[in-house]
Amino acid sequence: MRRVLGLAGVRRAMDGVVAAPSIAENQACHHRLFQTALFGTTATNNSLSARSHWFWCKRIAGDRRATRASITGTMLFSVAAAALVEEVRAKEPVQSELMPQDVVIYQFEACPFCNKVKAFLDYYDIPYKVVEVNPLSKKELKWSEYKKVPIVVVDGEQLVDSSEIINKLKEKINPDGAIGSDVKDDEEKKWRSWVDCYLVHLLSPNIYRTSSEALESFEYITTKGNFSFTERISAKYAGAAIMYFISKKLKKKYNISDERTALYEAAETWVDALNGRDFLGGTKPNLADLAVFGVLKPIRYLKSGRDMVEHTRIGDWYSRMESAVGESSRIQA
Repeated sequence: MRRVLGLAGVRRAMDGVVAAPSIAENQACHHRLFQTALFGTTATNNSLSARSHWFWCKRIAGDRRATRASITGTMLFSVAAAALVEEVRAKEPVQSELMPQDVVIYQFEACPFCNKVKAFLDYYDIPYKVVEVNPLSKKELKWSEYKKVPIVVVDGEQLVDSSEIINKLKEKINPDGAIGSDVKDDEEKKWRSWVDCYLVHLLSPNIYRTSSEALESFEYITTKGNFSFTERISAKYAGAAIMYFISKKLKKKYNISDERTALYEAAETWVDALNGRDFLGGTKPNLADLAVFGVLKPIRYLKSGRDMVEHTRIGDWYSRMESAVGESSRIQA
C-alpha cells in the first residue's frame, strides 16, 4: 500500500513539476498545459570575439609602410568589430532607481516557465533569490494560496503566471513603456503566445521519448530538485517509467505523430521568423527571444536538445542568446 501511495505521489509531483499556466493563459491557449517534469541546465556562456583573418598583408613584399598600414588597419578593424559585438551582446541596463530591491522566485529547477522568468531576470541583470520547492510536499508554498510555480515575490508583492510576471517586471523597470512600433509589438506577442501554447507541448514527448531519455531526464531532476534521499530514488525510476507512458498519451492529445520531427519543425519555424536577424528583437533580444530561450534551456544539453541543434539551424541563435543573457544574476538566499 505504501508503494502504491508513493507512486501516486510521484505521479502527482510530476504533474506539477512544470508550472501550469494561469487562468488567463488557459483562456488564451484554449487548453490547459499538461504539467510535466522538465529539467533545467546551466548553459555555458561562450563569449564572442571578433578575430581578423586578413593575413594577406604577409604577402606584401618590400613596402614596409604598406605592411605597417595593413596591420594597423587590421587591428583597428578587429578592435572596432569586438566593440560592436560587445555592444550588441551586452545585457540591458536598468536604472538604479527602478531596480527591484528584493526579488524571490519559488520554482522547480526543471520548470520551463521558471526558466523563462529567470532568462528575463538574468538578461536585465536583476538580482534574485531562489527557493527550490519540493514537488511532493510543496511545503515551501504553504504561505501562498497559489500552489503552482513560478511564484515571484517582488518587494513584497506576489506575482504569478510566468508571462504576467514578465509583463509586470518589464513595467516596473521600464515605466515609460518605451517600446517599438505596433508591428514589432504584435510580432513579439504572437511568438510569446506560440511559446506558451505550442512549443512547450513538444518538450515532454521528446524528453521522455525512450526509456533511456526518460532516465536521463530524471537523473537531472532528482539531482537538482528539492527531494529527500528516499524521494530522489523513488522519483528517478518510478517517475521515469510513469512519464515514459504519459508522454505517449501526450502525443495523441496534441496530435503529434513524430515528436522529433515536430521539434525540428518548431525550431526551423522559429529561425524562419528571425528572417535573417540576430534576434527577433533585431540587434538585441526581445521578450519573445527570452521566452523561447527560457523554455528550450531545460532540454538544450539533453539528447533531445542536442539532436535539435544538430539537425536544425537553431544552434547559432541559441549561442547568441547564451551570450546575450550572460551569467545568472542569482544571489544567495
